[in-house]
Amino acid sequence: MRCYYPGSGMTAEPPIKVRTVPVRDPGGLLSELHDPRPVAWVREGDGLVGWGETATITVPAGPGRFAVAERLLRARFDTADTEDHVGLPGCGPVAFGSFSFDSARGGSVLTIPCMVAGRRKGVAWVTTITAARQRAIANEELPPAPATEPGRGGNSLTAAQWERAVAAAVRHIRAGRLSKVVLARDLQVTSAAPIDTIAALRVLAARDPDCYVFACAGLIGATPELLIQREGRRVRSRVIAGTAARGRGRAEDAAISAALIGSAKESEEHGYATESVRQVLAPLCADLDADAAPSVISLADTHHLATTIRGTLAVEASALKLAGLLHPTAAVCGTPPGPAMDLIRELESMDRGRYAGPVGWMDAHGDGEWGLALHCGEVGSSRARLFAGCGIVAGSDPGAELAEAEVKFRPMLQALGLASIPEQRPG
Repeated sequence: MRCYYPGSGMTAEPPIKVRTVPVRDPGGLLSELHDPRPVAWVREGDGLVGWGETATITVPAGPGRFAVAERLLRARFDTADTEDHVGLPGCGPVAFGSFSFDSARGGSVLTIPCMVAGRRKGVAWVTTITAARQRAIANEELPPAPATEPGRGGNSLTAAQWERAVAAAVRHIRAGRLSKVVLARDLQVTSAAPIDTIAALRVLAARDPDCYVFACAGLIGATPELLIQREGRRVRSRVIAGTAARGRGRAEDAAISAALIGSAKESEEHGYATESVRQVLAPLCADLDADAAPSVISLADTHHLATTIRGTLAVEASALKLAGLLHPTAAVCGTPPGPAMDLIRELESMDRGRYAGPVGWMDAHGDGEWGLALHCGEVGSSRARLFAGCGIVAGSDPGAELAEAEVKFRPMLQALGLASIPEQRPG
C-alpha cells in the first residue's frame, strides 16, 4: 500500500493491526532476512529488521518536512490496533525512514513493513503489521546473486574537478565566509548480476560491527554516526568527525590514532560537529553531558574522532522531531549551516539524494534511533550509486581529501564484491 501526501492534505487510510510477541533469540537479526528489499537498523546484533510493505509514505520536500512526516506517521500509529507482549523500544508499530540531505530535494520516505524482527540485549521479538483488507507479504527465501564485478561508470565530478572544488572551498573558508564545509563525491558502479542487498548488509555488519548497518527504500550502508537515540526522556548522540586511514599493523595504527587526536586540523573539524549538536540539544534538556575529549574509534578502513553526548529531555520531543532539529549537523554540512549548504549546492554539481540525511526508525511511543547515512549507496537491480564525503576546513589539502574520500568508498565497494574503485574519467 503506497500513500502520497502532497502537502497538508491527507488521504484517510484503513487502520493497521499490530501484534508483537517474544520469540527465541536468533543471535543475529540479519540472518532472519530473505526479502530482496529489506529495511534494517542493526549494530552488534541488536536492532530491527523488517520486510514487506504495509504502508510507504513519501514525504514532500520543504523546510517543515520532518514535522509533516511525523504528523502523517502519527495518523497511522494513533489509530493502530496494537497488542504488544514485550514492551521494549521498537516494539508495536514501527516505521523506518530515510530523508534527503537537502530539504529542497524530494525523495524522503517512511516505510511501515509487514514484519519486523527485533533484538535487544538478548530479548527477541517479532511484530506483524497488517492493514485492513491486506495480507502480509510471504517470506520466501531467494537464491544468492553472483558476486558483482566492476562496471564502467563515473562521478558527477572527476577526481581532478573535485580537487578543484575542494580548493575553491578552502579559499572561501580562508576568506572568512564560513568555517567548515563538507563536500561529497559519488561513484556509479554496475554489477554483472542483480545486487544481493542482504549479502551486502551481512558483509557490512561483519567488517564494521561498531557501525549501524541500515537499509531503507534501496539505500544501504553502515554508518558510525548516531545522530540521535531517544528512549523515554534519555537521549544520546555519537558525533563522528575527523578521519585517518588505517595502518598496516598495531604499531602503525597506534601512531595514526595518536596523530589524529593531536591534529589541529582534525580537532577543529570535530569541534564544529560536536558544538552543532550541543547547541541544538542544550535548550531541550534538563542536563547534557559530553565526553571531556574525543576518543578514536577504529573501523576496518579508517580511524575517526568520536564524542558521545548524553542528556535528559525537559520537553516533549520524539526521536524523529529531534532528528529534524539536529539535521544538518556540521559533520555532514558545515559551519555555519546556511553558508555551508549554499556552497555545497554551488560546488558539488550533483544531488546527494539521501546520502548524509537522517536514516533510522521510530516507534509509536516516539522512541527511536536515527543516524546519518554515511558509507552508503543507493542500490537497485544491478546498479549502485555510492557516496563519500570529507570535512573541509582552512587547513585542508585537496589531494589528501581526495584520498580520504576514496578510502570511504571501500566499505560499499567490498560489500558489493568490488576490490577497488573502477577506472574514472580523466579530469
